[in-house]
Amino acid sequence: MATLSKLYRHSLSLLTDLYQLTMAYGYWKLGAPDREAVFSLSFRSNPFHSGYAIACGLHDAIDYLQHLRFDADDLEYLSTLKGNDARPLFERGFLDYLKDFKFTCDVDAVPEGTAVFAHEPLVRVRGPILQAQIVETTLLNLLNFQTLVATKAARICWAAKGDPVIEFGLRRAQGVDGGVTASRAAFVGGCAGTSNVLAGKLFGIPVRGTHAHSWVMSFDTELQAFAAYASAMPNNCVFLVDTYNTLEGVRHAVQVGKKLREEGHELVGIRLDSGDLAYLSIEARKILDAGGFPKAAILASNDLDETIIASLKDQQGAKIDTWGVGTKLATAYDQPALGGVYKLTAVRDDAGQWQPKIKVSEQAAKITTPGILQVRRYTGSDGLFIADAIYDELTHIGEPATIIDPTDPTRRRTMEAGTKSEDLLVPFLLQGNIVYDLPDLPNIQRRTREQLSRLHPSILRFINPHTYPVGLERKLYDLRTDLILKARGVS
Repeated sequence: MATLSKLYRHSLSLLTDLYQLTMAYGYWKLGAPDREAVFSLSFRSNPFHSGYAIACGLHDAIDYLQHLRFDADDLEYLSTLKGNDARPLFERGFLDYLKDFKFTCDVDAVPEGTAVFAHEPLVRVRGPILQAQIVETTLLNLLNFQTLVATKAARICWAAKGDPVIEFGLRRAQGVDGGVTASRAAFVGGCAGTSNVLAGKLFGIPVRGTHAHSWVMSFDTELQAFAAYASAMPNNCVFLVDTYNTLEGVRHAVQVGKKLREEGHELVGIRLDSGDLAYLSIEARKILDAGGFPKAAILASNDLDETIIASLKDQQGAKIDTWGVGTKLATAYDQPALGGVYKLTAVRDDAGQWQPKIKVSEQAAKITTPGILQVRRYTGSDGLFIADAIYDELTHIGEPATIIDPTDPTRRRTMEAGTKSEDLLVPFLLQGNIVYDLPDLPNIQRRTREQLSRLHPSILRFINPHTYPVGLERKLYDLRTDLILKARGVS
């Protein structure tokens, strides 16, 4: 089910920023490529002003790491790169080193379909610093976009309140890979199917679609067009009714539907793609019911998103059964990037001791969290998630645990001893070898659904969602504060 090794048959080692390779060269040149280090991948704010995000893209990341290698043509290209003195950027010895490159780090991560929140580590990479550094760009590329689209899909599906949502975004997606990965992520977020046939082949996602306006326009009349399509594909008849006059188109669909029924087939439904969707769906429902097709579905498209769907369902009384969502889902239209980051959090010194590392910034949101980070999620007696504590595995986490908001240290929460909890980061790779049984896509989608059911409804709302409590465990908060003061020269 992984995308990369199926779509891209050649090496992806150069799918990276140059500075990853220049740093790798620096570690090699200094004789320190195997110095042990820990990096954590997280994002700084929940997307779409949402109360949560849905982790997605990890399976492609694992696929990438397992197949990471430098082919001969990769190394040949790198040998052509020059510095500002016109001399080769990389020595031949370094290129020979890359020829035998194999990823041997440990990777712990949050399983796909998990509800996650800003500042929490989604992936933790531990191993030789050259290896852990060189994968930064690609890991961010793979997780940022898919997490963004999966979150958008989850919001749209929540607005649809159980109605099927079909992802229609391929024609507006950001390139081939953007289209394929968007279809996958949309399914993880809850979509029932996609129009993207390649995604259907790669991932087993149900594919949906019938005809476009051009089919209708290629005939002298709409009625002829519907009849011809029914003759060609009697088992796939959802008629697009808004090419000329929408309600007249519904009547034509009923006429052809009756003929279909006489021949042993059934009208699946109609599709509305323009106009006042609430009014038209209400009137279309009347026509379909009166014509003897109460089970015929009404599918709506036309630049839909979660707010429009919620309005149509909750305020306008629309009679829509299925939602086709394209541009605003596949492109994450209202937020083009997640803003994920990948930061060094600890290194092992020459004495074998771990040293926590921190990046300090004038912007509070850009100050990193040091240590070998883990996330512990606490659950209430009602089964709802109640808080997440980020802690350092070197110092562990005690009971009771005090969680401190790093942006406002007066906001604290104590989790009493015995409160049910679980650690979110679980082993996926051990010394580069997979140790996790990767679930199939339907099971990941079920995990998303289960995770959302365990968030308080106030966190799921679109306008001013409640802030889910996420903070640093007290010992980690104190360590971070001490390192910040030390970095700023404050005694």
